[in-house]
Amino acid sequence: MRAVIAEDSVLLRIGLVKVLEMAGFEVAAETGDADALLAAVEEHRPELALVDVRMPPDFTDEGVRAALVIRRQRPDTAVLLLSQYVEERYAADLLAGPSGSGIGYLLKQRVADVEEFIDALRRVAAGGTALDPQVVAQLLLRRGGGPDPLERLTPRERDVLALMAEGRSNAGIAAELVVSESAVAKHINNIFAKLDLPVADGDHRRVLAVLRFLDGTP
Repeated sequence: MRAVIAEDSVLLRIGLVKVLEMAGFEVAAETGDADALLAAVEEHRPELALVDVRMPPDFTDEGVRAALVIRRQRPDTAVLLLSQYVEERYAADLLAGPSGSGIGYLLKQRVADVEEFIDALRRVAAGGTALDPQVVAQLLLRRGGGPDPLERLTPRERDVLALMAEGRSNAGIAAELVVSESAVAKHINNIFAKLDLPVADGDHRRVLAVLRFLDGTP
């Protein structure tokens, strides 16, 4: 699988190249700004674009805007955004963009856990979703005003919901919570029923459904 990297920090970019190569990716290009990223995606047609949220010249949302362009023009390219801080709006912008291949939004500190980061890379490249636990927590906390359907969930169902929103598979959730996969499947069915969400086929679709609920959008 080919990947391109857009990160203005040279040291972090070097580290990301090494991690992607460890994960079995061919790094086709590495850039330090959004314009060069879009040119690299157009030239190399990678399966994955790893993108910093804030890049030159203004260090605001250049990476997000470039990611949205990629998802619109090259929907077969998965996009994984990296950010220094939890910025809900950027995660929401990415999720609200055109549907297509895998998507992810992680804090840069996750790179330090190489095994977990590689798992997220592969999940997104395969068409799945990888959302940082802190982003999920912020979305959970943000819901307010009027009766909250999340109050219908048991503590265990909330744990399962958070892991679903991160993009974990049933097997991954079972391993994390030390329960059986059949127990996880039962919890997920209960969650969909209590939150009035349609049962979706595939991990990616169910994650998007959950995140749209958490974000308060229909």
